[in-house]
Amino acid sequence: MLIDSKILPPALPASRLASETRVASVTGQPNRPGAFAQALGQVRQGYSGTTGASQIRTVNSGDTLIGMVRQQAASQGFTLSSAQEFRIAQRTAQENRIENANFIFPGQQISLNLLRAEVNPSASPMPAAMAAPLPAAAITGVSPVPITESVRDSGTHPVLDKTLERAVAKGFIPAQEKVAVYEKILQLASTHRFSPDDFARMTLMESDGMNPRASNQRCHGIIQFCDGAARGAASAGYATNPRAILDLSVHKQLGLVDKYFEEVGLKSKGSNGLEDLYLSVLRPASRSEGEATQALNIPGQQSSYLHVGRDTSAPITRQSIRQGLLQNATERLGQLLAPAAPRLRALRGHQNGNGAG
Repeated sequence: MLIDSKILPPALPASRLASETRVASVTGQPNRPGAFAQALGQVRQGYSGTTGASQIRTVNSGDTLIGMVRQQAASQGFTLSSAQEFRIAQRTAQENRIENANFIFPGQQISLNLLRAEVNPSASPMPAAMAAPLPAAAITGVSPVPITESVRDSGTHPVLDKTLERAVAKGFIPAQEKVAVYEKILQLASTHRFSPDDFARMTLMESDGMNPRASNQRCHGIIQFCDGAARGAASAGYATNPRAILDLSVHKQLGLVDKYFEEVGLKSKGSNGLEDLYLSVLRPASRSEGEATQALNIPGQQSSYLHVGRDTSAPITRQSIRQGLLQNATERLGQLLAPAAPRLRALRGHQNGNGAG
């Protein structure tokens, strides 16, 4: 795939999860890290600290949502991983109708009831939305645009989960690095404002699902960094030796993805849907066309999935990109996303000699 961008000067390391952004002080006093330790234990609906009662906390200057989740978990005797902190913070934001998990303000009251159910399921009944089966649309349907909405009630990312499972099985990612890769993708999704599942769908098209050695001789790696001046490899700092990208692990290539997304200004576009994420990789200049069915100016031969009606003589539109990426992901992950019984029957059929040789 072609990637247009400018050469990026050396970038600072990726910052911590965006949800760690400090709360702005409304008192004029400097923000104070760790202020959650002094947060008020507000009482609501007769809260007495008993199991099942509401856990309402008031935000102080310097608090972050992730920090509040982390310290509340510690107060209950639990230590959370970075991925768990991120996931619970995003779900807590959704539960409290907070549009942007990165922005909370002093005096705001936040319910942390969801944390209790997450780390100690027996302590209180799980909300019905969390206990309900994941809808099929969460796997194959249209993904929502805002990052706060992309974390579904179940708190999972089914397409990303299965893509990583497949990548480990194919040898793209060492099993011991899977969690680190997962957490890095969640960080990128928060920073650059896209759905983790959409990132997985994009890589399934570009590199068969995070194959770090995927190459067409001109473009290389998990999102196909292309060689040449002012293009993808150059923006990631590999202008003189783009093929060296192929020697990097998936986790290290995700660091290059972060640099590239900074260069093309992905997060400055606001919340990004599947089409905007993919166009940022394929041809950033085409993001300016917002009409779903308008032909995009994308030169070169592209996958038939991206064209209207999968006809390579037809144009590529935002709508055809979305449909193609969803279809491609469904086909590549179909066996993994299938119900257990059909998967077991398919496996037995293959073992009996009915599968492809």
